[in-house]
Amino acid sequence: MEPLHAEHLTRTLAPQVLGALIRRYRDFAAAEDAVQEALLAAAIQWNTGQIPDNPKAWLIRVAARRMADQVRSELSRRKREEEAGLASGYMLPSPSEQPSAEDDDTLVLIYMCCHPALSDASAIALTLRAVGGLTTTEIARAFLASEATMAQRISRAKQTVKASGMPFRLPEPREQTERLAAVLHVLYLIFSEGYVASHGEQLQRHDLAGEAIRLARIVHSRLPENAEVGGLLALMLLTDARRHARTGPQGEAVPIDEQDRSLWDRELIDEGTGLLERALQQGQVGPYQLQASIAAVHDQARSAAETDWPQILALYNLLERISNNPVVRLNRAVAVAMVKGPQEALRLLDELMADDRMRDHHRLHAVRGHLLEMAGEHAEAMNSYREALSRTGSTPERNYLLAKLARIQGFL
Repeated sequence: MEPLHAEHLTRTLAPQVLGALIRRYRDFAAAEDAVQEALLAAAIQWNTGQIPDNPKAWLIRVAARRMADQVRSELSRRKREEEAGLASGYMLPSPSEQPSAEDDDTLVLIYMCCHPALSDASAIALTLRAVGGLTTTEIARAFLASEATMAQRISRAKQTVKASGMPFRLPEPREQTERLAAVLHVLYLIFSEGYVASHGEQLQRHDLAGEAIRLARIVHSRLPENAEVGGLLALMLLTDARRHARTGPQGEAVPIDEQDRSLWDRELIDEGTGLLERALQQGQVGPYQLQASIAAVHDQARSAAETDWPQILALYNLLERISNNPVVRLNRAVAVAMVKGPQEALRLLDELMADDRMRDHHRLHAVRGHLLEMAGEHAEAMNSYREALSRTGSTPERNYLLAKLARIQGFL
């Protein structure tokens, strides 16, 4: 088997192995250390072509052995120090109690990582580490943080989960329903950062977007009747389908109305559309389904001129009613401009400028510049583009804004 295949295999199996150990030993941090050692052993052996017949069982066996060694070492230390029996919360496994290779606790692990006591940033980092299989270095790079800072954040998140005393099982149905919203929100944020990186040299982080889609597929496979789970996965697929058309040869950003639609992934669009249709048929329409519906309208248009903007505006009207989200209002303003003209849309942006959550967001100023440019107010448009430039940390977005400024200067 190729090394790349082995790496993909270990990343896919890592959360299942971790879940099996946490279920048995009830120690998040120690179990993850043991899993990482097992993955390291696999990287050495499997990349030489020595893939076992049952890779998951192999990883669990090696990790459990490491875990047992840690337990014995801890018991010996306490015995020497306390001279008083086995005063430990650990339990040594008997052969019949070894973690099962048949169980897949990935969904339980996702719920655990999205513990309500954790902030969004900590939940995302912990999910990427424990479920996504990303290294601390990879996560730190995604957050533009130092490895030491990210290691501390992840460590604190683990300790918070451990201190909560949460049993390793799916929450009760009521709590599961309540926490599902947090799970979906974390996956949505991971995908969003992957689709449009907030900082750095690349417009997109394919690893993060791909990981979010993989995790959303896991949740959907276990909750296929949940309309919002289906809606979120559909949204990701319908949006990610445009990935190859979103950047030019030099990595520059390409807006949707200028994209080569022959590069859009029709298989992803068909899959996302099918998921969306099944979700909408359940009659419980939520924000992810509405966002997926908007993405579907864009994907179904054969050209930018054929985009059904009145339908998109109607969908944004519905979305705004059920979502107190300034980004939704910003996107709705773009749809208003396409249907009713830029002046009415600019009035909506004036209201958003008073929102503390959006006032300093580069995208608000970028959209305002675009609408002013549509209205022929070039000098004001340049001022807005400059404001956006001062607020973005993304190199491709900066280059795109600089190109807009250069184009406008040609009219002045």
